[in-house]
Amino acid sequence: MAHHTAINRSFNGTPITLKNIFRPSQLMLVLLLGTLGLQPARTQTNALPSLGNSEGISLSAERKLGDRIARELYRDPDYLEDPVLDEYIQRLWMPLIKAAAARGELSPDLQERFAWRILLGRDRTVNAFALPGGYLGVHLGLVAVVSSNDELASVLAHELSHVTQRHIARSMDEQGKMTPLVIGSMILGALAISKNPQAAQGLIVGGQAAAIQSQLSYSRDMEREADRVGFGVLTDAGYDAQGFVGMFAKLQQAAGVNDNGAFPYLRSHPLTTERIADMQARLQLNSSPSRVPTDLAQAMLAARARVMSQNSVEALRAWTQDSKATSAQATPAQKAGALYAATLAHLQLRDTAAAERTWQALSQLLSPSVLQGLPQATEAKRLVTLLQAEVATKQERFGVALQVLQTLGSKTPQRPELLATAQALLRLPAHPLRADITRQLREQVTQAPHDGQAWDTLASMLALQGQTLASLRAEGEAQMARMDWSGAVDRFRAAQDWAKNNRLQPGDHIEASIVDTRLRQVQSQIREMQTER
Repeated sequence: MAHHTAINRSFNGTPITLKNIFRPSQLMLVLLLGTLGLQPARTQTNALPSLGNSEGISLSAERKLGDRIARELYRDPDYLEDPVLDEYIQRLWMPLIKAAAARGELSPDLQERFAWRILLGRDRTVNAFALPGGYLGVHLGLVAVVSSNDELASVLAHELSHVTQRHIARSMDEQGKMTPLVIGSMILGALAISKNPQAAQGLIVGGQAAAIQSQLSYSRDMEREADRVGFGVLTDAGYDAQGFVGMFAKLQQAAGVNDNGAFPYLRSHPLTTERIADMQARLQLNSSPSRVPTDLAQAMLAARARVMSQNSVEALRAWTQDSKATSAQATPAQKAGALYAATLAHLQLRDTAAAERTWQALSQLLSPSVLQGLPQATEAKRLVTLLQAEVATKQERFGVALQVLQTLGSKTPQRPELLATAQALLRLPAHPLRADITRQLREQVTQAPHDGQAWDTLASMLALQGQTLASLRAEGEAQMARMDWSGAVDRFRAAQDWAKNNRLQPGDHIEASIVDTRLRQVQSQIREMQTER
């Protein structure tokens, strides 16, 4: 589960939270979903630069702007770190990145200098957005409504294409002499306004406010280009082109039933008949057959997103009583999703006995005879096993949780298994697996240095084994991963103090040297941030 320092930041005294970001007003959508428009839309006689080309803002300036906004996202309670859902999104995301690079849409320079990080938000609305610098946001509401991996991948491909084609930079380029810092301040100001409209006068005044409201979406040319490039990236990554069509159908249906705000994606990415017709034409040219339907794994992942986006007792109780769990008309995927959701909801309600019962029903449902021949059967069994370990952990049966995780039988566990195993070991007496899991956590943060959750877990494992200096350094690295510069300084200084006041063990000298270097780096970040103000 999420383990991070929840800090509410403010802009001119007005709190900025992910509820502002992930439940955006139209004003905020203008800014977050890539338009960043601070001047009225240009007329036909004043043409935009050619698509995919921007010389008005450098890659480094755009990245700094994205970092500034991302720092606010990382510090809010609505930011979610969930190993299972994080893995799911990354599994869909990485083939798209590779395909974009192979197609020449993603240049080596852009790939190296941008963040390419996806942040999950605990929100029921159907939305996704691109930020400057290669950051993407995804609402759990989007994950919850898609019917296939291909549909979700189509949204990610579209948003990725907005970034690779430099649409955000082009929109910023239209602002002329307005600096990225000013634009960033305007974005943060709009976020504050979304929670406190009365702050508008103090943050955005006169013609600027009117100008922002004049652009509610990407230009039509940009949307068409993101569709075209995204379609190619999607198919080259191995996904079914029907994913685009399926997602368009969902959005079109939402648009036709008087959208109540649950689909903010429609406001930032208007679904025109022209876009729909163009996509249908592209699909007709693509002769690849449509993929098979019933994906048990995807159904359970969507269920996880639905439950984790809920924050009320009433909503959680509703998930425990879903009639699809026992309906004779429901498909195996629908039943699996309902039982998975019920189990997780019971855990959220701290009713572990009921969670155990619904998990048993889920396990019985996914018998070998049911799983045989179905897509993602192995992954479905794995998700059920991970859920079983989650139930055992909530019951404080940590030995059972460890045994369950070991049945997955991998010498190099995947990230969810690794973190879950470490959490069980942290609550058990001395165990021979401690050293090996600690080694694997070190490997994980080496390969993914921005994995704050892995750094946190590693810090706890090291502390348990008496490696205090390394543990304090890992705590600092966790703060660095989430861009909490002041928190990182605090932890690195604590590590320095410990090193000064205690006898160093073999290997501690290296850790102490790394701590000194990292402290200088984060202090440099703070000075740079202060200079920008």
